[in-house]
Amino acid sequence: MAAVNAEVTELGFAEAAPAWRLRSEQFPSKVGGRPAWLGAAGLPGPAELACALCGRPMAFVLQLYAPLPARADAFHRGLFLFCCRAPPCCGGLRVFRNQLPRKNDFYSYEPPSEHPSPETESVCLQLKSGAHLCRVCGCLGPKTCSRCHKAHYCSKDHQTLDWRLGHKQACAHSGHLDNTVPDHNFLFPEYEIVIETEDEMTPEVAEQDESEIVESMGEAPEEELDSMAKHESREDRMFQKFKAKIALEPEQILRYGRGAAPVWISGENIPEEKDIPDCPCGAKRTFEFQVMPQLLSYLKADRLGRSVDWGVLAVFTCAESCGRGTGYTEEFVWKQDVAGTP
Repeated sequence: MAAVNAEVTELGFAEAAPAWRLRSEQFPSKVGGRPAWLGAAGLPGPAELACALCGRPMAFVLQLYAPLPARADAFHRGLFLFCCRAPPCCGGLRVFRNQLPRKNDFYSYEPPSEHPSPETESVCLQLKSGAHLCRVCGCLGPKTCSRCHKAHYCSKDHQTLDWRLGHKQACAHSGHLDNTVPDHNFLFPEYEIVIETEDEMTPEVAEQDESEIVESMGEAPEEELDSMAKHESREDRMFQKFKAKIALEPEQILRYGRGAAPVWISGENIPEEKDIPDCPCGAKRTFEFQVMPQLLSYLKADRLGRSVDWGVLAVFTCAESCGRGTGYTEEFVWKQDVAGTP
């Protein structure tokens, strides 16, 4: 991400990238695959990454590298978003923040190399801190296979899934487990998030649509006018404003602007200040970024009623970006659906 400036909105686009560019040491912003954890200690555990609605393990959606240049303790800073993708639930959402000073226990003081190292093709299932990761989802894996004691999992669900999809046979050859991770059909497709600054545009589209609505109401009965003014026209104005805002860059999957205002897709279910909980440190939370519905097509989430779905996901983070050592702090995500959807 570029320097934080509330007056500048940055847009994220999903693009294919070589695997080495999406590793932790490259400080990536990315969609899908396994998390490229920033701090290698204090990872959120299975309880924190379980869906609050159904209890199943959540899947990694995306991460943003969003350092705060003016803060020595947030020279490196990442935000990690997870969702439940277990039908029929597909409802849980959680987001975590982690930040590190430039001098830390996990990364070089110098910028990362732009050339891939030869050992970056295999799946990394153990961090520099010694923490083991789940073979299925790449999150903290405190459970182990009772037979080989080398395969790690976040949950019984994922241990069972891995056993069924090949670990039962691979267990006898556990020395090569890292190189024999099967496709569990759990991870989302992986992309790099490429960031560009938004170009300003005039709200002519929104203004034009609003005037057309007013003109079309001229011949209607008074009761119908009242109904349209309260419902249809308001929703239409909100949606037209949303469409106008993204018209120049319709492929955007993300909008970043710490301290800015979200672009809502609907006039319904917009949070008030009281709906955004304060950070446990006592500070208010402020808007930082939103995930757009365009991302759903990249996630291959197209099964109506059995896939993740949203209109807008708005992420609010501690205004002070409080520090908790090298650990991960949970932040807050607000889901807004498209008007008329459950």
